[in-house]
Amino acid sequence: MILSKIRDKRFITLRRGGVLTDDNHHLLALWAAECAEHVLHIFEDACPNDARPRDAIKAARAWVRGEMKMMRARDFAGAAQDAAQEVKSISEAARMAVLSAGQAAVVAHVAAHELGAAAYAIRAVMESTPKPEREAARIRERDWQRSRLPERIRELVFDDQRLRNDICWFVFGEEDAR
Repeated sequence: MILSKIRDKRFITLRRGGVLTDDNHHLLALWAAECAEHVLHIFEDACPNDARPRDAIKAARAWVRGEMKMMRARDFAGAAQDAAQEVKSISEAARMAVLSAGQAAVVAHVAAHELGAAAYAIRAVMESTPKPEREAARIRERDWQRSRLPERIRELVFDDQRLRNDICWFVFGEEDAR
C-alpha cells in the first residue's frame, strides 16, 4: 500500500467529510484502471490463465458504471493481491503489474489508491526492462500515464505525485529513480 499516514481530504468523498466529488472519484478510478491495463500484458505473459488482475480492472470500471458495489470491487482487489503473492517467485515485473490492477480496483474504496495503481504500473515496466534502459522506460511510462489524465483531475494527480513521490519509489519525479 502506498498511502500517506495523514489522509488528504482531496481524496475523501464529500459524504465522508472530504472534498472529492463522485465524478472526480470515478475519473480517478478510470485512470487507475487504464494505468493497470497498460501493463497487464506483463502479468498475462507470465500467467496467461490467471484472470484475477483483469477481473480487478473490470471491477473498477463496473463500480464506476454503478454495476458493482464498492465492497465487491474491493473483493476483486483482494483476489489480485493473492495473485501477486503467488507470482512473487516467478516474476517481479508480473507481481508489480498485478499489484497495479489490485490498486485500481480498490480506488472504489479509497480514492488515494489511484497513485498506487500508477506507481506499481511504472515499477512493472521498469522491472520488465533491462537495467541500462530502466530509467528511460520509467519516464516513458510516467509520461504516457500523465497524457491519459483527464483534465479535471490532472492538477490533483500531479500534486499527489509530487507529495507522495518519496513513498512511491520516486517513480513520478524528474530525477533518476534508480
